Amino acid sequence: MIQKTTLPDVNDVEKTRKWHFFDANGQILGRLASKIAILLIGKHKRTYTPNIDCGDFVVVTNAAKIKITGNKLEDKFYFRHSGYAGGAKVIPYKRQLENDPTKVLDLAVRRMLDDNRLRDRRMKRLNVFTGEQTQFPNPALKTP
Repeated sequence: MIQKTTLPDVNDVEKTRKWHFFDANGQILGRLASKIAILLIGKHKRTYTPNIDCGDFVVVTNAAKIKITGNKLEDKFYFRHSGYAGGAKVIPYKRQLENDPTKVLDLAVRRMLDDNRLRDRRMKRLNVFTGEQTQFPNPALKTP
């Protein structure tokens, strides 16, 4: 029996990308983000290869209606630092959800992906919208 390792061709990967649509209404943030991360990486495919970007497109609607469990509404916060002294910014989850609910899901998915050269390319295939209506940035992407 001959056992050969086959690598998917990059052109074939581009042609076989699929579109997945999620409604975030009432769904839990972490569970939805992990499903999206798996689809963006391409781990659900038989031809998954770690060093090739073989994931699919993901569209999420109703990001403003996403749920979290426990007492995270008051306890969870987002931290970033500019690198300068006194440059720490702490934003509570509640305020971030009011200001930009798409960023909450975007950050959850981004932090579930590996920090490598493929992450930015994978994140470009994620489209998050606050309400029911979806307005694609590129009209060519409207038809999956």
